[in-house]
Amino acid sequence: MDILKQIKLNLQQNNLDEAIAKLNEVIADDDRCEEAYILRGNAYRRRNDWKHAIDDYCQAKELNPGGAGEQAYNAAMQILDFYNTDLYNP
Repeated sequence: MDILKQIKLNLQQNNLDEAIAKLNEVIADDDRCEEAYILRGNAYRRRNDWKHAIDDYCQAKELNPGGAGEQAYNAAMQILDFYNTDLYNP
C-alpha cells in the first residue's frame, strides 16, 4: 500500500499520532512533498494544534504557490479569525 494512502486511512480512523509520525518520516525523506505537509497540517489542526498546522500549510504554500496548501492556509486563517479574534492580540 502506498504510504500516503496508508496515512490517509490513519487520518480517517482518527489515528492522528500514527499519521503524524509517518508523515514526519515522509517529510524527512522528501521535504518537497506538498501533500505530506498538507496532510500533517490537517492532522495537527484536528488536534487543535493550530501553530503546527499553520506552519505546515505555509510550507506547502511555499512549495506550490496558489495550490492546495494555500487553500488550506486560507481556510485555517478564516477559522481562526472567526473562532478567536483576540488570538493575535495577547
